[in-house]
Amino acid sequence: MKLPPLIYNPPHEPLRILYQDDCLLVLAKPSGLLSVPGRGDDLRDCLEVRARTAFPDALLVHRLDMETSGVFLMALSKDAQRNLGLQFERRKVEKHYIAKVWGHVRGDEGQIDLPLRCDWDHRPRQMVCYEYGRNAVTDWAVLEREPPEGVTPEGVTRMLLKPVTGRSHQLRVHMEALDTGRGGHPILGDVFYAHDGAEAAAARLQLHAEAITVHHPNGGERVTFTDKCPF
Repeated sequence: MKLPPLIYNPPHEPLRILYQDDCLLVLAKPSGLLSVPGRGDDLRDCLEVRARTAFPDALLVHRLDMETSGVFLMALSKDAQRNLGLQFERRKVEKHYIAKVWGHVRGDEGQIDLPLRCDWDHRPRQMVCYEYGRNAVTDWAVLEREPPEGVTPEGVTRMLLKPVTGRSHQLRVHMEALDTGRGGHPILGDVFYAHDGAEAAAARLQLHAEAITVHHPNGGERVTFTDKCPF
């Protein structure tokens, strides 16, 4: 399997701040922008670098895939970074994603429990592996089923995805593997896991991190930050 070459042409748009206080910086990450620098000067531009240019104390807490858009949380102190890191490690963080997938998903809600590991021969792809994979769990619910038309002859399902774990490419692999007896339900616009029809059905990956809920590092209040889905 030959993977497509990375063509990095990040969007040039102002930093969009969703929320800021003494502990937290919450940004809206656009699709097509790396979360952290890649290897080489041509891949240095990323949300972390842009954020630290405006906020020198900003510290990384988590990442989103380059193609994924949505809520991106950063810390503004070492203590806040440590606190949030523990919340991610202990699965105290709740994340909601919106995705549009190929075909009509059967059922209205469910859970996917498929262990994942890196597909070393085709990095950065991940793969389901029961022998060496790390546990990966995703809760899902159907929000809407769109009728077949044009480039989507099998229709489209709009999904709410809640990752219980946070493995690399977890939602993308789990959607592609969902209901495998009917060929899976890859996310539209996915260059790594979608078949040709599903990849061509959208100009960008139809995956958006719409909401994240954490305990505020200062006081522990449960807070939710949102970025409305653009598709």
